[in-house]
Amino acid sequence: MSEAVAEPSETTTGTHPAVRTAGAPGGSGFWVAGAVLVLLMLSSSVPSALYVLYQQEWDLSSGTITVVFALYAVTVLAGLLLFGSLSDTLGRRPVLAAALVLAIVSMALFAAAQGLGLLLAARAVQGLAVGLATGAMGAALLELSPAARPALGAQVNSAGPTVGIGLGGIGAGLLVQYAPAPTVLSYLLLIGAFAVTLAGVVRMRESAPGAGGGLRIVPHRIHVPQGARGRFAVLVLTIVAVWSVGGFYLSLGPHLALSLLRSANYLAGGATVALLAGAATAAQLVLGRTGALRTAVLGLIGLLTGLALVLLALGLGSATVFMVATAVLGSGWGAAFLGAFRALSGLAEPAHRGELTAAVYVFAYLAMSVPAVLAGMLTNIHGLHRTSVGFMAAVAAVCAAALLATLRLAARTRAEGGAA
Repeated sequence: MSEAVAEPSETTTGTHPAVRTAGAPGGSGFWVAGAVLVLLMLSSSVPSALYVLYQQEWDLSSGTITVVFALYAVTVLAGLLLFGSLSDTLGRRPVLAAALVLAIVSMALFAAAQGLGLLLAARAVQGLAVGLATGAMGAALLELSPAARPALGAQVNSAGPTVGIGLGGIGAGLLVQYAPAPTVLSYLLLIGAFAVTLAGVVRMRESAPGAGGGLRIVPHRIHVPQGARGRFAVLVLTIVAVWSVGGFYLSLGPHLALSLLRSANYLAGGATVALLAGAATAAQLVLGRTGALRTAVLGLIGLLTGLALVLLALGLGSATVFMVATAVLGSGWGAAFLGAFRALSGLAEPAHRGELTAAVYVFAYLAMSVPAVLAGMLTNIHGLHRTSVGFMAAVAAVCAAALLATLRLAARTRAEGGAA
C-alpha cells in the first residue's frame, strides 16, 4: 500500500480464495508468510526516514524526493498487475522466494547508492519485489491459517502492512540518529533479515491448489461491473483521499515534522511515519467487526478531523499539535481504508473480484504518487509550509465530498434492506 499500508495491498482484500490444501495445518509456514509481509512493508518505509538525509547529503529537491517515492508506487502497481496471479499456477513458495531475492538486490542497491541514479534503481526493484509478492503473501496467509484460528490470516493481512510501515519508520529513525553509516547499515541489516526469511520460505509447505502448473503470466484484467459503477465511484473517492494523505506523509511527512520541531533529530521524522501507521493499525483492529460503510464513514470523519488539526498545527507552528493531528489522521486513515476496501470487495462476484480489485489499485497507487509528486514540485516553488497547507485543504475537500457521498450510499443501502 504501501509504503505498502501504508501501501494499498491485495492482502487486505482477500482476492484469492481461502482454500486450504489437503494435509497438515500451515504450521510455521503461516508465520513465515506473515514475516515476509511485515518485512517487505518495513523495508518499504525505511527510505521515508532517510529522505531528509538524502536531500542534505546529495542536494536533492523535495520534488526529486517525491519522484523517487512515486517510482516505488508505480512499480508496485506494475508488478502487481502483471504478476499478481502468477503464484496460482507456479506456486506460493517460488514466487515469494523470487520476490525476496529481488528485495535483497534492492537493499544492496540502496546500500551502494551515492546519488540519485542508484536510489531510483533501488526503489524500482523494491517496488517490483513488493508487487510480485503481494498476491502470493495474501493467499498463503489465508491458506495456511491455523485450524484453531481460521480468521487469523485475514487479521494479519489487514494489520501486517501498517505494523511493518510503523516499525520501519521508527527503526530507521533510530539508526539514522544514533548508528554509524545510516544510509548503509539499515539496508545491510535488512539484507540479513531477508536472507533468513528466504531460508524459511524455501522450507515452508506449498499451499496453492494449482501449484506446479509452470510459468504462466496472466495480467490482472481491470474491470468494474456495470451495475456497480455508481457505488464504485463513491467509494473510490475515499481511496483517493486515504492514499493522497499516505503518499504525502511517506514522502514529505518526516521533512515537515523536522521543520515544525525545528530539530535535526532524524528520529522525529521516522516517528512521524510510525505514529501514522500505528494509529491506523489500532483503528483497524478496533473496527474490524464494524460494518464496512460505517467504518468508512468513521474513518472519513477521522481524516477530516486530523486534516483540520494539521492545518491548525501549521498555522500555529506547533509540533505538539502536529503529532496529535498525525495520530488522529492515522486512525482515520486506517479506518477509511479498511471500510472502503471491504465495501469495494463486495461489489463483484468472487470470480470477478480480482478484476475489480485491480481497478481499485490503479486509483490507489495513482492517488499515492501523483499528488505527492505535485506537492514536491510545488514545494520547490512555494516552500514546504505553504504547499502543505494547500495540499491538506485540497484533500479535506475530497474527504468532505467522499463523506457526503458515503452517507447517502449508506442510507440507500439501509433503505434497500442491506447492511451498512
